[in-house]
Amino acid sequence: MKQKKCIIIGAGIGGLATSVRLAALGYEVLVLEKNRLPGGKMQQIERDGFRFDTGPSLFTLPHLVTDLLALGSTPSDLTFKFNKLKNVCRYFYDDGTIINVPEKPEDFAREIEIKTGEPAANILNYLKTANDRYQSSADLFIFNPLKNIISSVRNKKPKELKPMLKVKPLRTMHKENQISFRSPQVIQIFDRYATYNGSSPYKASSMLNMISHLEHNEGAFFPEKGMYSIVEAIFHKALSLGVKFQFDTVVNNLISEKNRITKVITGNDELNADVVVSDMDVNMLYRGPAKKLKMPGSVKKPDLSSSAIIFYWGMKQSFPQLDVHNILFSGDYQREFQSIFKDHQLSNDPTVYIFISSKIVKADAPEGKENWFVMINVPPGTEKVNQKWIDQARENIFKKIHRTLKINPREKILCEEIATSKTIERNTGSWKGALYGNNSNSIWSAFLRHQNKSGKYNNLFFTGGSVHPGGGIPLCLASAAIVGKEIEQL
Repeated sequence: MKQKKCIIIGAGIGGLATSVRLAALGYEVLVLEKNRLPGGKMQQIERDGFRFDTGPSLFTLPHLVTDLLALGSTPSDLTFKFNKLKNVCRYFYDDGTIINVPEKPEDFAREIEIKTGEPAANILNYLKTANDRYQSSADLFIFNPLKNIISSVRNKKPKELKPMLKVKPLRTMHKENQISFRSPQVIQIFDRYATYNGSSPYKASSMLNMISHLEHNEGAFFPEKGMYSIVEAIFHKALSLGVKFQFDTVVNNLISEKNRITKVITGNDELNADVVVSDMDVNMLYRGPAKKLKMPGSVKKPDLSSSAIIFYWGMKQSFPQLDVHNILFSGDYQREFQSIFKDHQLSNDPTVYIFISSKIVKADAPEGKENWFVMINVPPGTEKVNQKWIDQARENIFKKIHRTLKINPREKILCEEIATSKTIERNTGSWKGALYGNNSNSIWSAFLRHQNKSGKYNNLFFTGGSVHPGGGIPLCLASAAIVGKEIEQL
């Protein structure tokens, strides 16, 4: 029997994972990637003895990676190693309060009570609710196609759906957190999870509060060799299964005939395939290679997620007051999100995220020094990004760090690299630099998100962070699993 061929456009996490799954199903797989290396948003920078992971920095649900690596092999073939973080994150507030997040929910609840006066029982009850909602809804909304929700619900027992029936979806994340907690500091911690898909807690549905379950109940992890090693592990797995890669290859056009994609056009070739999978940002796909195909409504007028400005700083010393993941909270969170999604401006008092992988991977920085990944959320769009915009963002970050940590970072920086919405769009193909495609600032966002199978072209599929179920490593891997199941049923 003739081996079926699949072309995958893009070698981000979703594309890599899909290539592994389809190769394991017996497909001949070719991955076309415009960059010279795999990984999409997950890349690395090496400079002056420092190594920086450039993309996602939080690693949850590691079994999704290990399960993928186990396809078509035995566990003894696996070389990817990771460890659970003893402290998930460290939060800093303008008033000097510092809150650690130990790996055990009970210890976290105790820390919250000591630092803020919020009863530990409130934290534990909230996390139990988040767990119940996740267990009730994950199969429905994360690990299966949206089109299967009705049939999946019918297969559930009423008691399994009970936690979801208690959700008030018209209530915002922030409103539910206000009802759940007394402490403004605790409310801010749980409001933060809206940023995990580039949204605002003041607009996003309370359904998204279950995101906190992954970090607090399941735990946060870190690969022994850094985040890019996730890419390397999946890439080498794909190679071992016979997947072919063409790097520095731009897809210019998709040719359709009736209800099928018949050719994938690159600069040099016209390629035929039985199946085509796009790992491109869908907003960019339909404005590029698929511009002749019918454009979905969610793509015509996209409501985009936030973008970011990221500074990669090689620091001349180490800072024991900081952990691997650190959040320096804005003093006015609501105003910050208004700046991003309403005013489309930089916040004067941004929440600053500092990720320091050298706290774990010592080789990521010279001895006695640290590699700082410093990020703030900004509006999507490239029009306003210029040197003045970058300088203002850097200055706002300097002020925040100095005010909160009593550190003058400008005196400690040995080298700097910068990512903006312009470079994010150019390097990763993310429309207007939006990190997660469309945002979730609506109760209907999950249902309006681009699906994993085309409704018009029966051999065209979609994976990655801009489609169902969303952005971030676990959801990209989930999208690949959905696509794998869909194609297996062809």
